[in-house]
Amino acid sequence: MSLDLDDLQLLLDVAQLGSFSQAAAIRGWSQPMVSQRIAQLEQQLGAPLFQRHRRGATPTPACQQFLPAAGHALAAIAEGRLAIQGAPALPRVRLASLPSLTSVVFSPLLMTLVDSAFEIRCNTDHSGVIMQELLAGETDIGFVLKCPPVAGLQMELLCRAPIIAVASPLHALADRQGLTLHDIANQRLAPQQWGPGCDAFIQQLRRLRQPTSPLHAIQPAGAARELALEHGFITLMPALAVERDLELGRLVQLDVVDLPQDHWDVMMAWRGGKRPNPAKETVLEAARAMARRWRKE
Repeated sequence: MSLDLDDLQLLLDVAQLGSFSQAAAIRGWSQPMVSQRIAQLEQQLGAPLFQRHRRGATPTPACQQFLPAAGHALAAIAEGRLAIQGAPALPRVRLASLPSLTSVVFSPLLMTLVDSAFEIRCNTDHSGVIMQELLAGETDIGFVLKCPPVAGLQMELLCRAPIIAVASPLHALADRQGLTLHDIANQRLAPQQWGPGCDAFIQQLRRLRQPTSPLHAIQPAGAARELALEHGFITLMPALAVERDLELGRLVQLDVVDLPQDHWDVMMAWRGGKRPNPAKETVLEAARAMARRWRKE
């Protein structure tokens, strides 16, 4: 049985996008053409690969089992092509992170591992997509927020980052102690959309705020940070995302005594394997050391 490499890539794209029509759109194909190719692949493999429904397509258990092999096969072919072209055959580790974590994850890891005998590739996406990429073998290590356990993936808590209020040291409230939500309610506010707790916080503030004053929520952390640094906003965000700014005094943490207690659970996820992967293990250990610094251990 021979499998078409294009069909394997199509399989990965449909699994990641959750949609036959979206996979067709990025190729300039029709949706029926994608359906036909997937049906042929299902016939070759002898198992249904997707559950079709009105909102798209969901990988079946059989598909989930096959995705890692498909991802590894495509990666091996790509590495072989590079070898033929005379490119250095260095091991490669693929990392993925939430956009709001990139500055605190990627830069320290790359600085620690800059002289290691392997190459690092960095990408960003949402936690759910990263978990799918890990299952499909498209990513080696992911940095995500806490989510339900996924069969086949290992997960490790790196840091529990509290949500804090920050502003420029030039802000009128920067030096005030014992602030309350009532004190900040009518300021220029743009909390980072850190999770469900953000929406509850906004509703709480609306009861204290002038009715005509808008409340904004923003992603990623870098955008919220810039509003505080450059434009006089107060923002709420995970302390981890602005740790360096706080250390250097570019931002200050406001002393808001009745701030809702919420946090980010930053997790590291990866797919275990029977074959040793020294490069991947080196990155995992570097990430654990980085997390110990975050926790000030």
